[in-house]
Amino acid sequence: MTNQKQTGSKSSSLAGRTLGNANASQIQKSLAGSALAQSGTSKTTSKSIETKASSALHSQKSNSTTKSLAGSVVSQSNRKP
Repeated sequence: MTNQKQTGSKSSSLAGRTLGNANASQIQKSLAGSALAQSGTSKTTSKSIETKASSALHSQKSNSTTKSLAGSVVSQSNRKP
């Protein structure tokens, strides 16, 4: 069974703003790119991005933007809970 979730409009908007932000971190841009790539498609999160997103969610150093993008990306994973 594949995950049919897609990036929602709020997450897509955040991802677009993040990619356009010169001050955004590399991890934020990576997560934002993945989220946008999954917007309106049946694409799912790759293993490498899923690992980055999981690490970001567990890190105390991650800010709310990073965690929001990471949560969106992880929710579109095919990994079984």
